[in-house]
Amino acid sequence: MRYLTFALGKGRLAEQTLDLLEQIGITCEEMRDKSSRKLIFVNEELKLRFFLSKGPDVPTYVEYGAADIGVAGRDTILEEGRKVHEVLDLGYGRCRMCICGPRGAGEYLKHHELIRVATKYPNIAKDYFYNIKHQTVEIIKLNGSIELAPIVGLSEVICDIVETGSTLRENGLSVLEEVCPLSARMIVNPVSMRMESERIKDLIQRLRVVI
Repeated sequence: MRYLTFALGKGRLAEQTLDLLEQIGITCEEMRDKSSRKLIFVNEELKLRFFLSKGPDVPTYVEYGAADIGVAGRDTILEEGRKVHEVLDLGYGRCRMCICGPRGAGEYLKHHELIRVATKYPNIAKDYFYNIKHQTVEIIKLNGSIELAPIVGLSEVICDIVETGSTLRENGLSVLEEVCPLSARMIVNPVSMRMESERIKDLIQRLRVVI
């Protein structure tokens, strides 16, 4: 039997995924060891391999078949746009992708004005404004704290992840429109889905029960 390989986004997402897998009897003790320098972790008994990667790389590993299964936030999956099957909403890491800005900026959205949108997620923003709202905008990609952009006049609005909204409120910004709900999702390589259909379907079924 060949190994099934999992790619997990580092950090809290990986921790929560391991907790979830343990509920259905899939353990990988080595991965819990914070001091480990290992890159690949193996559960010999169940013929499973795991590795951690940066969140945005997970869909890439899965698309190219370096991993059969991946767990990443839906924001990452949408932004990366890789050819993978999204098979399961794992239910944790819940938040929303929103268009935010100072209250008055809502008018720009209502009247489809040409505005600048600052974001870490240019593809999601582009898809929302061009394909859903049919509004022409200039998208500015940033890597740091996006909330700064409208405050210093770089953009009229931002497209960003909102969990509680407290950072927005502290900076005089609010949610103007919701783009989509987000949470952790399980993705599968299309070829693996065909070749290992039984094992993967069984895994999905067992996870559904505990979710």
